[in-house]
Amino acid sequence: MVEMQDKKPASGDLDQSALFFHRYPTPGKLEIQATKPLGNQRDLALAYSPGVAAPCLAIQDNPDAADDYTTRANLVAVVSNGTAVLGLGNIGPLASKPVMEGKAVLFKKFAGIDVFDIEVDAPEISRMVETVAALEPTFGGINLEDVKSPECFEIEEQLKARMRIPVFHDDQHGTAIIVAAAVLNALEIAGKRIEEVKIVTSGAGAAALACLNLLVSLGAKPDNIWITDRYGVAYVGRVEEMDRWKAPYLKETDLRTLADVIGGADVFLGLSAAGVLKPELLAEMAEKPLILALANPTPEIMPELARAARPDAMICTGRSDFPNQVNNVLCFPYIFRGALDVGATAINEDMKMAAVRAIAALAREEPSDVAARAYSGDTPMFGPDFLIPSPFDPRLILRIAPAVAEAAAQSGVARRPITDMPAYLDRLNRFVFRSGLVMKPIFSAAKSAGAKRVIYADGEDERVLRAAQVVLEEGLAKPILVGRPAVIETRLARYGLKIRPGVDFEIINPEDDPRYRDYVETLIARAGRRGVTLEGARSLVRTDTTVIAAIALIRGDADSMICGLSGRFERHIRYVRLIIGASEETRDRDLSALSMLISPKGVTFYTDTYVTVDPSAEEIAEMTMLAAEEIRRFGIEPKAAMLSFSNFGSRDTDSTLKMREAARILKSRAPDLECDGEMHADSALSETLRNRIYPHSTLKGEANLLVFPNLDAANITMNTVKMMTDALHVGPILLGTAKPAHILTPSVTSRGIVNMTALAVVEASQRLHHPAAI
Repeated sequence: MVEMQDKKPASGDLDQSALFFHRYPTPGKLEIQATKPLGNQRDLALAYSPGVAAPCLAIQDNPDAADDYTTRANLVAVVSNGTAVLGLGNIGPLASKPVMEGKAVLFKKFAGIDVFDIEVDAPEISRMVETVAALEPTFGGINLEDVKSPECFEIEEQLKARMRIPVFHDDQHGTAIIVAAAVLNALEIAGKRIEEVKIVTSGAGAAALACLNLLVSLGAKPDNIWITDRYGVAYVGRVEEMDRWKAPYLKETDLRTLADVIGGADVFLGLSAAGVLKPELLAEMAEKPLILALANPTPEIMPELARAARPDAMICTGRSDFPNQVNNVLCFPYIFRGALDVGATAINEDMKMAAVRAIAALAREEPSDVAARAYSGDTPMFGPDFLIPSPFDPRLILRIAPAVAEAAAQSGVARRPITDMPAYLDRLNRFVFRSGLVMKPIFSAAKSAGAKRVIYADGEDERVLRAAQVVLEEGLAKPILVGRPAVIETRLARYGLKIRPGVDFEIINPEDDPRYRDYVETLIARAGRRGVTLEGARSLVRTDTTVIAAIALIRGDADSMICGLSGRFERHIRYVRLIIGASEETRDRDLSALSMLISPKGVTFYTDTYVTVDPSAEEIAEMTMLAAEEIRRFGIEPKAAMLSFSNFGSRDTDSTLKMREAARILKSRAPDLECDGEMHADSALSETLRNRIYPHSTLKGEANLLVFPNLDAANITMNTVKMMTDALHVGPILLGTAKPAHILTPSVTSRGIVNMTALAVVEASQRLHHPAAI
């Protein structure tokens, strides 16, 4: 139902793997890192005494200033007393710590929210309330976790009354929000109204009651709701496990069991135990029933049994191996994101209902490529088996957080209402796709370029198909796909994509295209004197999609091309050289490749990462000038460092002399380009260190273009940094071609293809308007 799924610790290999995972390389799953530099005495003076007095006094004068000068506005406490850890029971606060650390990781991963996990030895209501309430100055929000029922109701109620920050018991409300979204969508499919449906529960704990309360807020009638638990129906006069929280749903009735009340039910909500809902009971439910069997790891009824008994049923479980998983990670990070971003003083019913509607609406959209990777088979589309989105859909934050933020403002609990929603959405989008900030000028330019034609050599690849839909939706380009029409049609249907060949995009069919003879003639004209025979040309134009795309580009049937999703880079570059060739400006030089890495620390460019094995000083200078021009397309002023194991003349070897000479050539040919060398990589990235070695360097600040002496150094460094920093790779960006052509790598994602499409469009547009430009 939520993040954990097993009722007892894993055993065997999984158990040992989990223990190893939590212990190494350092115990636990969290660490604290400084966000400010602490590299010298002045930094320390600003961070602590005496400088810290200034923000302290500012906050004393205006408590809201804490949002500006501390982490509080982005800091949540995950608090538990360990009395009801999901699937494990009352294991105590210390044993619950791995779970709370895991919750903290989810907050950070999915919404960028910092968390302190706090495990409290406070089984009593009063002690828990006093302890948590005293934490208010530290946090922007409180997430209560794994506190047993019914104490959790009282604890949350008292804390919400005392505290002026959001208090949210995720076990209750997170589950309720996902369940409510599933209910809304199921009722839409079934053609039913929430005001009229009959709801029956098995289980009457915190989660079940929170689900019912939220459904009532959305329009369900308490008179139509029946709750049952291990003592049977909750009726007026019952004494076993009764409390005031069940009171709204008590019935004056002689019915006593689940079997007695299941007849005519439109919704079954199970938050109880395995096997409670017997297949024969399903026959008594209404037409097109919704079965929420959320007990873990074994639900109240297994989906295959439910499907056999009621083929018309819609079924949700808490398990990831069945469709419609009710998983709290679908909502809690994004609800807090929206609440924190407006300085909400509470998470109220309006905010929860906004989250419900946002999640329900997202399930009706077409699934994203990231969400699709969560599934092993065909991508599901909105329907009985896809009532709620995948927890891995990156659009969740883009839909839920703004909806929650707006609801907070409209309901009067936002201290800092969002005044520029487009800018806020842009910031969230940059969090989702780390390339958002640096790619923004490229996307803006591409959208205004007049829909250039981009040909994709790997037109049958799922990533290309998904990218093509995004490209069309965002108005970036007109896609042309090289591939077999029947295969493309089948895969579009499988992945739930709405774009259609001949309507939204063009196809070049390698097996049957009327331009076949013309393409063969073009290939012979371009490569007939370079080893390509007539028979070879005929075969290539039928079988090699990179060759087809390159010919289409050179003939003017496309404005730019993208290839390389399968096969070796060397094969693709051979055909690009052979058919497209180098630009007039670089006719005497080889091509080169520029790579961009986007990490939490910023953007850095690397060259040449894929093409020239051992470039000369002239070639290095040329590729650096090409790279600098490309970097300016991103709205970034290049700062180039010629890298070497020599630091400003400290060593003389063939390699260091080459880099020194390349720097000299650059200063002569590109005097406006800020560059210097040869130098160490640390000198390039630290002006302080560089000034200690050579204070007269013409490079100022931190270099953003790292130029390497050979392909080994460039490729090894780029891939090492990419993996060690979890950086996003944009590229390789092929430089020096006669027409815009880019060779990607097999590891590229759909979003990476979209990024490179935008870049290819901008390049094509600029060449059209400035043919002589490099």
